Amino acid sequence: MTPPDEAHPNAFAQQARDALQDEVLTGALRRATDLFGERRRAAIATVPDWQELREHARKVKAHTLAQLDHYLERFAANATAAGATVHWARDGDEACAIVTRIAAERSASRLVKSKSMATEEIGLNEALAARAREPVETDLGEWIIQLAGETPSHIIVPAIHKTRQQIGRLFVDKLGIPPTDDPDALAAAARTRLRAHFAAADLGISGVNFGVAETGTILILENEGNARMTTTLPKTHVAVMGIEKVIPRFDDLEVFLRLLPRSGTGQHLTTYQSLLTGTDPGGEGPDELHIVLLDNGRAKIAVDRVMRETLACIRCGACLNACPVYQSVGGHAYGSVYPGPIGAILTPQLQGLEQAAALPFASTLCGACKDVCPVAIDIPSLLLELRRRAVDGTPGQRPVRLRRSERIAFGLWSWFARGPRRFRFAARLARIAQRVPLLSRLLPPLSAWTRTRELPTAEGRAFRDRRRGGNR
Repeated sequence: MTPPDEAHPNAFAQQARDALQDEVLTGALRRATDLFGERRRAAIATVPDWQELREHARKVKAHTLAQLDHYLERFAANATAAGATVHWARDGDEACAIVTRIAAERSASRLVKSKSMATEEIGLNEALAARAREPVETDLGEWIIQLAGETPSHIIVPAIHKTRQQIGRLFVDKLGIPPTDDPDALAAAARTRLRAHFAAADLGISGVNFGVAETGTILILENEGNARMTTTLPKTHVAVMGIEKVIPRFDDLEVFLRLLPRSGTGQHLTTYQSLLTGTDPGGEGPDELHIVLLDNGRAKIAVDRVMRETLACIRCGACLNACPVYQSVGGHAYGSVYPGPIGAILTPQLQGLEQAAALPFASTLCGACKDVCPVAIDIPSLLLELRRRAVDGTPGQRPVRLRRSERIAFGLWSWFARGPRRFRFAARLARIAQRVPLLSRLLPPLSAWTRTRELPTAEGRAFRDRRRGGNR
């Protein structure tokens, strides 16, 4: 399988083929995503107003994104008034420079970091490591990935692609523990090492799940308690927050806190919910709170009326668990920090469509992602829009050139679909061709399809013919 650090979004097809050959990987993915799917269904069954909650959250996000500059300014003003220091970062390099400068000015050399997709996006660990200040990941899954020298394979469960046997061998190699694959023993070994890092840390780094404009409050959700120690034990806390995470009112949190845990892990409530508003004058917690507001392409998406909806994502990971493509190939095949359906629409916009033009095509358009999204993002429609832009080209981006076999196939389909007689003729040809299975294995593009899939079987009689002659 392609190593994660060598993966690239536009190499998705080959990376997916490599992943499909890894039976351990596909087995681990299927077990985990099936489990999350079952838990989600059970959790939302207890909420009679689930669809109303989704619609309410969608409206809150749409309203906020349409006035993003207003709510960001309000958030920054209230956070500053509460004692936090707010920094604005136009891109990843600027955000990394801000965090690095904060650490250097405080001579902080022992850093801990809780799980954060925004910091993964900007490569913060690598930027700090280049200055001998690499932080220690404190989320168990993230720490496993850090020890393995890999990138996360899932938004919520970074090490979803690893079995306990693989993690056991990794701990033996990296930590020198006795051989074991017992989850309790592995967790205990991790806890012992991580507690020592917490005790010595002088700077903690976190992400942000939501920022409340009304109060300047940031909310951090987790299940292990490690993020809470990251944000309270060190003298300095730096929170990196994507600008799309802001919401207008404190009361809005009630809706999102009911939606996110049920959608992501099937929990009724996330175990730890840390609400931080500035610094505590009583001396509890860190002396300083720095909030880095990260743009990195988000402002450009926010002014795109068609694609703005992308930024409504609350990073629950439900679309990954429901996606048949992700379930089969995992996150590393996408060559991006953000995998799955949400990554297929977000990555091309953050990195540039030309750099990730393959990802919008990495979908069956089955609609499962839209069905499970807690804020009802119409991911299939956004995928189609990005496909159109990829093929037509946009300012600064050349059109994606289809392979000759694809151009021929789509050309034939277009011709046959222009009239009922042509369509009926094509249907008859399909029914005749399926009687000779060898054709589908030899003729492109069907030969490419049937290498890894079963060709759908055409009905013996067309629906129109059955309708005319009854159901006999």
